[in-house]
Amino acid sequence: MYGPEAFDSCHLPWREFLREIEKHGLRETILKEDGCLRYDYYLASDTDDTVLLVEQWQTPAHQSAHMAQAHMKTLLELKNREILSTDVQKYLV
Repeated sequence: MYGPEAFDSCHLPWREFLREIEKHGLRETILKEDGCLRYDYYLASDTDDTVLLVEQWQTPAHQSAHMAQAHMKTLLELKNREILSTDVQKYLV
């Protein structure tokens, strides 16, 4: 994951969202949750307005518990402020 300094010279829609996630330590906090195997943000190479989140949990119950965590309220507020739309796709591995 890029640190906030990597976004200083960028003027793209997702910049502030990623800065705020980093500032609040949200990714690090989520990675410490029970059952979290992966939680990574990726930037699309063909467009400058897309951020992809890939998360992996040991079980669906772990992912449900994750969604109920207090820090998820902060993430939702950031997302609602900075992100125009969300498309959720779930895959079983």
